[in-house]
Amino acid sequence: MSTIKDIARVAGVSVATVSRVVNNDPKVKEKTKQKVTKVMLELNYTPNANARALVTQKNTTIGVIIPSLTDPFFASLANGVEQVARQQSMQLLLSTGLVSAESERQAINLLRERRCDVMVVHSKKLTDDELIALSEQIPGLVLIDRHIEQISHRCVWLDNLEGGKIAARHLLALNHQKFASISSKYQIEDPGLRLEGFTRELTGAGFAIDKELIEYGEPNLQGGEIATQHLLSSGKTFSALFVYNDAMAIGAISTLEDNGYRVPRDISVIGFDDVLLSRYSRPKLSTLNYPIEEMAQQAANLAIELTKERKTAKDDHKVESKTNKYVPRLVKRESTSLCNEN
Repeated sequence: MSTIKDIARVAGVSVATVSRVVNNDPKVKEKTKQKVTKVMLELNYTPNANARALVTQKNTTIGVIIPSLTDPFFASLANGVEQVARQQSMQLLLSTGLVSAESERQAINLLRERRCDVMVVHSKKLTDDELIALSEQIPGLVLIDRHIEQISHRCVWLDNLEGGKIAARHLLALNHQKFASISSKYQIEDPGLRLEGFTRELTGAGFAIDKELIEYGEPNLQGGEIATQHLLSSGKTFSALFVYNDAMAIGAISTLEDNGYRVPRDISVIGFDDVLLSRYSRPKLSTLNYPIEEMAQQAANLAIELTKERKTAKDDHKVESKTNKYVPRLVKRESTSLCNEN
């Protein structure tokens, strides 16, 4: 592999000049920049990002850790971070946590080995204490879709409890009285809070949800399909179905239609997240908008800002005054309607 010294020798300039070209120093003359760049291409020279970061003291990479590469929700999260990376002329490093404490830990360590101290982390399995300790070691660590009170200024999160309440209020306003729900089988915070908010709002309105009408499954299309089959086989009736996420909701609608139920005339279905697919399902899915791309952008900018604060020896709590909590928004489409049974 060619080195910076090779480039300098062939181009007939100093190593310092090559370094300035690599780092886009505006003081370098255009003619010199073109000559050095031409030699770099001829010798197939690739700048070492880690070495450049050490010299310039600038962050050149931003890391993002998500549970899965296949889920469109997490693809939107990664896309939000990437937009900020491009704006800041930074490279994106992507790793997966697989909803496993060990995998999340390994993913964070992998980024740290690459001298990445700006990272947006979606962690559901690492403990609060471990994440607090990591935040003290990693200047630009920001958590997304997770709130830890002790490091609240490093968290960007959604009010899932309120989201469940909004879904319940929507169905109640449509005169529904018999409810069912499908949730994720994973023992993480989000599904529990969404279901809690939903049931709490129903209770406040004088209704309850039969425990036999609450099913759990994989948070994907097939999970929604299987859970709906279980609901139908219970023999209990319901006119409204609240589902953990859009993928499961679309799987549920498919199963209901396959079994002779018309959505929303017979059963109304509401999802959560508002992923792109929800706009193209049939019927189009009523859901709760989770502004994950916008949140990811804020998380990425916050991570960069925290790093800058640390390097100027200022307290990173300076950013604490910003509000990092988001509230989901109801999106009314075609899968929910007035109940005809009451």
